[in-house]
Amino acid sequence: MATHLDLEEQEQLDQLKAFWKKYGNLIVWTVALAMALFGGWNLWQNHQRDQAGKAGALYDEIDKSAQAGDLDKALQAFNDLKERFPRTAYVQQAGLLAAKAQFEKKGQADAAAATLTWVADNAAEPEYKTLARLRLAGILLDQKKYDEALKQLDRADVKEFAPLVADRRGDVLAAQGKKDEARAAYQQAWKDMDATSEYRNLVDAKLAAMGAAPEATAAPAKNATGASAP
Repeated sequence: MATHLDLEEQEQLDQLKAFWKKYGNLIVWTVALAMALFGGWNLWQNHQRDQAGKAGALYDEIDKSAQAGDLDKALQAFNDLKERFPRTAYVQQAGLLAAKAQFEKKGQADAAAATLTWVADNAAEPEYKTLARLRLAGILLDQKKYDEALKQLDRADVKEFAPLVADRRGDVLAAQGKKDEARAAYQQAWKDMDATSEYRNLVDAKLAAMGAAPEATAAPAKNATGASAP
């Protein structure tokens, strides 16, 4: 009986050796690849966390420097952020922050416009592109570069910002003396804004100054016979 078991075990061992000889390298390489991929994923995750942490530290430095009025330090940190971590969300936020400091604290309109242009062209998220274009249009309006301002607003196309874009368009058109077009833009802005928005009161005041009422936007459309449409 013992001999029979020994022979059976030997046969199984021989089969295992034959299997390993045929498939052993493939199994080893498959396991090694799986381990490498797992290790690579962990390394990538750690790298991403490290990148985000360093980018966040630079953003904090920009924020603190801008609030303290140290624009040179803020811009140096922003340039470092652009060069080292261009794909992080912090860089687009930092661009808006740097432009705000350039314009409001130092009166550097051209520099602020250049920074906002960079954000509009390079931001990863469309919301930041639109916000940059909206702010850039305001600077261009102050500089009386009306056509350029309108071009920026034409490209500010994120739906959530539509009321603000329409309001800024009204400002530009009003500055150009195009009162009818400006009035229509303000009415669109008022119509699209949330009824509880405080900003809506400002648009209401602009319309009143132009002799128009926001309620005009709510008037029912008329059909070809002149009667109100159902």
